[in-house]
Amino acid sequence: MRYRVTHITRFDTEDRVSIGMNQVYLTPRQTPNQTCEHTRLTTDPPTTTFDRRSDYYGNTVHFLSFERGYEHLEIHASSRVDVRKPVLPAPEASPPWDQIVASVCQEPCPYDFHTREMQAASPRVDDLAELIQPAARQLFPDGEPVLIGLKRLLAYFASEYKFDSEATTVSTPTSDIFKKKRGVCQDFSHLAIALCRAVDLPARYVSGYIRTRPPEGRPRLRGADASHAWISVFCGPLGWIDCDPTNNCFLGEEHITVAWGRDYADVAPVKGVVIGSGSHNLKVSVDVEPIGESTSDLPVAS
Repeated sequence: MRYRVTHITRFDTEDRVSIGMNQVYLTPRQTPNQTCEHTRLTTDPPTTTFDRRSDYYGNTVHFLSFERGYEHLEIHASSRVDVRKPVLPAPEASPPWDQIVASVCQEPCPYDFHTREMQAASPRVDDLAELIQPAARQLFPDGEPVLIGLKRLLAYFASEYKFDSEATTVSTPTSDIFKKKRGVCQDFSHLAIALCRAVDLPARYVSGYIRTRPPEGRPRLRGADASHAWISVFCGPLGWIDCDPTNNCFLGEEHITVAWGRDYADVAPVKGVVIGSGSHNLKVSVDVEPIGESTSDLPVAS
């Protein structure tokens, strides 16, 4: 499936910004199941300096500075992406999760340091082992094939947690998510990572997009899609397997991967600092359009 992805971030400030600097993760990755065929990042006003590089995890990151200031800032990212559905083995044929953990914990570790790093606590996924260990052990009993354990993890979120955009903020601790059983994709991803790491199974945070479908009989609104998040778990000889705790599924051809890291703090789509601004108003518009399906007559989301 091929998509055209448009992500527009708008900042309107109460007082004029004298200097602004931003770090931006909006360029889809190249993966075995995804090809970013074209990407472009533009801003209004134009940047004073514009730099693009790969970060520690191989994500594309842009650094933007606005030294002439602004009252309104728009960051516009557009990409064309081809996504193929990953092929997974039968869950019962996957290796036991504890066998994978034992191999990762060997000295010297047969895998790269990135894999070992994803077993440890991180800024947004604190060491919650004592709090969530009983739940983690129920999800991953000894000797169980890893994909069966991940299916149980997904079912756990589907049955026990409710999507609620009003229940949390970007800084809500993961321990609160575990207790409240409410949140959004970022929250569920952080908690799912914590549950995997509680049994030393390496897990990382993935940011991206997912194609959304309107209710039956309703038109799809242009700009009404949103950024999404899920997790990727190291499964030994199977490599990294992505699964979406918000939607109770393994990664399909409707997920578009942008970046990955230890948690949200590593790959926030847009973050930065400003000098000389009071409060500001933020608006984000995302459109994930399957190529071949025209949006010329679609209504625009407000």
